[in-house]
Amino acid sequence: MGRIIAVANQKGGVGKTTTAINLAASLAEYQKNVLIIDMDPQGNTTSGFGVDKNELEHSLYDLITDNCTIQECILENVLFDTLSLIGSNVNLSGAEIELIDVERKEFILKDALDEIKDQYDFIVNALSAADTVLVPIQCEYYALEGLTQLLHTINLVKSRLNPDLEMEGVVFTMYDARTNLSLQVVENVKDNLQERVYKTIIPRNVRLAEAPSHGLPINLYDARSTGAEAYHQLAEEVINRE
Repeated sequence: MGRIIAVANQKGGVGKTTTAINLAASLAEYQKNVLIIDMDPQGNTTSGFGVDKNELEHSLYDLITDNCTIQECILENVLFDTLSLIGSNVNLSGAEIELIDVERKEFILKDALDEIKDQYDFIVNALSAADTVLVPIQCEYYALEGLTQLLHTINLVKSRLNPDLEMEGVVFTMYDARTNLSLQVVENVKDNLQERVYKTIIPRNVRLAEAPSHGLPINLYDARSTGAEAYHQLAEEVINRE
């Protein structure tokens, strides 16, 4: 049965999309069957895999507004033989209004994923349907404050939508070994979370920042970069937590 991991943090600019794209690609490189879902109307995850978000025949919007089946909106063999994608574009921004009177709207995606999750080892990115939450945290001063808010949200989702939701762990992103602040943030979060922190730390890396503009995950854009190496290590940790 597929393990559903949500990559989440309410704070912007912490590397959620970068982590979702590159974790999914690294898992696929380990020959795991992966489905990644783009939950953002900006469609950055979709374009990050080289897919034109404006040319999607069926998107997440079509799925949750009941205009297609989940099988119809899955794009298969996206850059890897074992990677599939449910893409998104600006249409998704109107879905909330359209669904306002729909019963159990929070469970539409979960119910759809229940039909197909046995086909995958990992499904990345849907909080209300997830088994676990992976939290990217930027190594900066307010990191812990954002984490506190997110833990509150996770508890709300558990109590109202998804009682089985658990914390997968925290992964540090944008780490700069030259600054004392990065080290302090890591130590501070570790002191507060103990065992729920991944050993892998994602560094600040120019190649990692360049990859999305080429529509490629880092392991295809520059497999020898420190960013690619870090996401491979993270994928190994995620696989070994099964």
